Amino acid sequence: MISFIDERFLDHRRRAASLAGFAGGLLAVGLWMYHFYADHVWNWELFSIAVTIALVKQGMMLWYRLKG
Repeated sequence: MISFIDERFLDHRRRAASLAGFAGGLLAVGLWMYHFYADHVWNWELFSIAVTIALVKQGMMLWYRLKG
């Protein structure tokens, strides 16, 4: 059994998680826009998901900028 973790693995995992969050945010915004423009329905659930992802991303970027 290997007792250490390769730094490349951790970097790939970080990038994958970031990309997955970004894709999820884009999907939420895309679905919200579809429901809003095609069905003329304001979907609060999708809107709140998109805003939460954006706020967390911006908040973490600010946190790392100030602490790093």
